[in-house]
Amino acid sequence: MANVVLRDVRKTYLGGFEAIKGIDFEVGDGQFCVLVGPSGCGKSTLLRMVAGLETITSGDIDIGGRIVNQIEPADRDIAMVFQNYALYPHMSVYNNMAYGLRNRRMPEPEIDTRVQEAARILELTTMLDRKPKQLSGGQRQRVAMGRAIVRQPKVFLFDEPLSNLDAKLRIAMRVEIRKLQRRLQTTSIYVTHDQLEAMTLADILVVMNSGRVEQIGNPLDIYQKPATTFVASFIGAPPMNLMPLRSDEIRAQFAGDSRATSEAGILGIRPEDFIISSETIAGGIALDLTVEAIERVGAETFIYGTRQHEIQGVAANPGELPPGEVIVRIPGAVAPAIGERIKAVAPRENLHLFSADGRQRIDL
Repeated sequence: MANVVLRDVRKTYLGGFEAIKGIDFEVGDGQFCVLVGPSGCGKSTLLRMVAGLETITSGDIDIGGRIVNQIEPADRDIAMVFQNYALYPHMSVYNNMAYGLRNRRMPEPEIDTRVQEAARILELTTMLDRKPKQLSGGQRQRVAMGRAIVRQPKVFLFDEPLSNLDAKLRIAMRVEIRKLQRRLQTTSIYVTHDQLEAMTLADILVVMNSGRVEQIGNPLDIYQKPATTFVASFIGAPPMNLMPLRSDEIRAQFAGDSRATSEAGILGIRPEDFIISSETIAGGIALDLTVEAIERVGAETFIYGTRQHEIQGVAANPGELPPGEVIVRIPGAVAPAIGERIKAVAPRENLHLFSADGRQRIDL
């Protein structure tokens, strides 16, 4: 096992396009790190740079105390699991898992021991003689993971391995991957655009945007204290409600707090932090909403409302705080009717404040 350290890693393509813009972070020995962000943010490029499949323009990648910038992928002591499984269709499950070890001229008894152990862990023992076409998508993904496990590498790299699976199977495989990683205690880096996968799998979460790291930390800490409006809107489903405020509006709401009154900013409220009530909350925010749509998803309901110009508790002037959609998340299936006027209130401790450009969190 080993830690992975990235120091000011950059990637610039011909023509001057900078895909990775100076990334620094460390994945500790045995940790599960998830790179998450929208398509095109650079997360897969960064993973391929760690694997050695992409050259780096500048910076250093350190695996287990060794700078690997100029080291070939086969010599980095990593194993990678791809989105498309990358299995050999003409080989059996056993031979797919054993192939890499045979290329390294490992003795057959040792190969058999490793393949049988990986098959036992992944519940593939009865399928070792089958060809990939005889397997389901989930079984193929387990074979791809088994091929990585038998290598006994210092680092596992996962490139969106569950993207081709249906929703139910993705949940099951997500749980299996996390259980497996905890059992093996192998340092892992996992790429996904699915923020739910990211939140449930990660020990350390790296949120990326446009080739940069927006925030690094524990998933729950990032959810509770997003550093930017991008993180606030990307992490969480439904996303955080974000509303612009003027300087005097902030002063009215957050009087006495110099950090929050120095400039205009953006107010954020998670959908689940609202309560539908006719009463206001001292120090909190109250929104008058018109219900436009309702989504019932079993144990909870999402209410999509359009807010009016005035935010109660904030000295808003008509025309300067435009109406916008607000999402309210409530337990159960009982909800107001479409077209009904409701009041959604949120206590002060559940409010988030950001700078006007959305690049900085202002702690209240």
